[in-house]
Amino acid sequence: MLTLGSISVTLLGLLFITFIIGRVMPIDPVLAIVGERASQSTYDAVYQQLGLDKPLLVQFLYYLWDVLHLDFGTSLLNARPVSEDIARVFPATLELATLGIIFGVVLGVPLGVLAAVRKGSWIDQVARVLALVGYSMPIFWLGLMGLLVFYGILGWVGGPGRVGIFYVDVVPSVTGLILVDALLDGNWAVFKDAFSHIILPASLLGYFSLAYISRMTRSFMLEQLSAEYITTARVKGMSEWDVIWKHAFKNIRVQLITVIALSYANLLEGSVLTEIIFSWPGIGSYITTALLSADMNAVLGGTVVVGLIFILLNIFSDLLYKVFDPRAK
Repeated sequence: MLTLGSISVTLLGLLFITFIIGRVMPIDPVLAIVGERASQSTYDAVYQQLGLDKPLLVQFLYYLWDVLHLDFGTSLLNARPVSEDIARVFPATLELATLGIIFGVVLGVPLGVLAAVRKGSWIDQVARVLALVGYSMPIFWLGLMGLLVFYGILGWVGGPGRVGIFYVDVVPSVTGLILVDALLDGNWAVFKDAFSHIILPASLLGYFSLAYISRMTRSFMLEQLSAEYITTARVKGMSEWDVIWKHAFKNIRVQLITVIALSYANLLEGSVLTEIIFSWPGIGSYITTALLSADMNAVLGGTVVVGLIFILLNIFSDLLYKVFDPRAK
């Protein structure tokens, strides 16, 4: 269980690592601002303004203070606060990853349970092959093939981006989640178009989470189904449904919480290739663009946010432990 102390230490370690990364990268933040043709006096003035003339410990304390106030500095690309950029792009990633994890859980958990119950059957073999392909197949290849087949040839889904060009900024941004905002505005045309754009990348992410979740669910269930209390329940004449879902599955819920939380966190921070392939304006695309442009404020700000996601999801998992397992209270 995470305690307040361990959370604080983890957060402090995360901030320290991102701070060090920003200092050891072979990129001069002053030159990135003033340009290579700036005079020495201009360079020195900006150098002092950024606090780079102060001891490293003092710089870290300033950095820590700014981050705790959600101040990640200013983006070198657009001169806007990085916090505003992250607030703008993160809902796109959140929406994509959320649909993906729903897909993975709704299909992955029952598939894993069924594979364990029917161990050695064709269903088990199919589930294992699906998991193996999900682990080994490059997502960028699947994404490109998906666009080629379902968008280019069949025309079943929308193309890259969150919405078509005719629906950009049609509905007011309330939550930043285009599907939710379209529903709040009552604009079914935008909702339909947005859904056609998100369904393919969300399904791809969901497939990779399905592979992980189904495999772990199968492993957990096999362990429970071989336990003595399951044999006792069957001997007493309990129905197979009750044995599987009310006894075996009930005892793996806590383990599944961790698996699902980690899978969700991986989708939130690991969807970089998916976002690039589908031109999805999320945080993965944002960090990649910033990295290629040497915009370290944006890179470090995005990195801190991704780290915070892992910490928050771990806290949420601990809270769910107490709900599903009274012994954790």
